[in-house]
Amino acid sequence: MKEEVKVFAPATVANVSCGFDVLGFCLSPIGDTVIVRKKEQPGVVITKIVGQDLPLDTKKNVAGVAAEALLEDLQSNQGFEIEIHKGIKAGSGIGSSAASSAGAVFGINALLGNPYTRNELIKFAMKGEELASGTPHADNVSPALLGGFTIVRCGKGPDVISIPTPPDLYATIIHPKIELKTADARSVLKKNIPLDKAIQQWGNLAALVSGLFKADYELIGRSLVDVIIEPERAGLIPQFDAVKLAAKNAGGLGSGISGSGPSIYTLSKGKENAENVRTAIAEVFAPLQIEFDTYVSKINTQGVAIID
Repeated sequence: MKEEVKVFAPATVANVSCGFDVLGFCLSPIGDTVIVRKKEQPGVVITKIVGQDLPLDTKKNVAGVAAEALLEDLQSNQGFEIEIHKGIKAGSGIGSSAASSAGAVFGINALLGNPYTRNELIKFAMKGEELASGTPHADNVSPALLGGFTIVRCGKGPDVISIPTPPDLYATIIHPKIELKTADARSVLKKNIPLDKAIQQWGNLAALVSGLFKADYELIGRSLVDVIIEPERAGLIPQFDAVKLAAKNAGGLGSGISGSGPSIYTLSKGKENAENVRTAIAEVFAPLQIEFDTYVSKINTQGVAIID
């Protein structure tokens, strides 16, 4: 059995407009590299973090907390070292904490002979999300581990369902290089919502899931509407409305806040439309004194994976 594995843990988009805390999808080109090694002494040690200034203290690191939860559940005394190379900026809104958490538990599970399924690993990775944001949400770690689109049925478990990915669906991401912490973005949300808004949101989410199953791109586009969360958070993100409009005019199906922001995602049919969206939204941000990155990604249907 191997003594070390190197894992690519992909970035993710959560919420997907109308699917707050329950819907997410997996990206291809962006992610963390997590190296996991066995060690003789019991316990988990974070040995190195490259690319971000994050705590090495296991109890204060999302990957460490997730790894310890797995080992405690398994009642294993095997020790592990974890080395993290961050390709996702913390606070970017594309699943930075989820990637590290998912990569750590996936790597440890592989070195132990895969006692857990990918789906069973979600509950451990959620411990890292709880440390990062105060809420053990699964809408980032689920697509990171399972790939594609996933929906989280709230309750014990959690109960996570994989949703088919239409073959020509692409995502365009713009990431303004400002930090927006999940906890801060949650603080602006209202605790109570009007019934008519909830009904609209349920309808949009149900229609979006149906559109994904049927590969109905037009239905997907008109269902990417958030009437509850986005109106409260839009003001936290520079040029949000202008980006949405530019993306739509360039051929995008629909756009929204990625996770809690500040990244903005757009779904498109076909790579050409996705690239046109990339050009259009970059032009919106170009005059601002804010650095930004853009990405075009086919939906990653594999999720976290061992690499050479």
